[in-house]
Amino acid sequence: MASVNKCIFIGNLGRDPEIRYMPSGDAMANFSIACTDSFKGKSGEKQERTEWVRIVMFGKQAEIAGEYLKKGSSVYIEGRMQTRKWTNKEGQDQYTTEIVAERMQMLGGRSSGSNSFEVMDRDDDGGSAPPPRQQAPASSGRPASGSIDDIDDDIPF
Repeated sequence: MASVNKCIFIGNLGRDPEIRYMPSGDAMANFSIACTDSFKGKSGEKQERTEWVRIVMFGKQAEIAGEYLKKGSSVYIEGRMQTRKWTNKEGQDQYTTEIVAERMQMLGGRSSGSNSFEVMDRDDDGGSAPPPRQQAPASSGRPASGSIDDIDDDIPF
């Protein structure tokens, strides 16, 4: 029987990403995002519940997160859930559940503009994908000058 391990979150960073480098030289970023859920309580009043989600990224994506993400940044994360086990200093087993990000999209733009950047970093073999590209701002589908004659129609179909 097939299974799926895929998680999608939109949230805001609780603090700046922590960037470290592994012995291989690859970057690793750790941060948590707050995902807030709104709902009506039993008496009808609006309530909110915030879940903190631990995120880990590797490679070029981690470097980009360290450079562009800051406390309060809004971000879309897509990845897989992973639980790690280790032994603490007292000899007790500890567990951490985190999301290994395979795709990240920064939301809300940068302070110098309102563009969105998309980063997809993890290939099926764990390698790095091509560098991120800046997405064009959303358009209304109309040419800037308002004339239909200004449209370049080198459309192949």
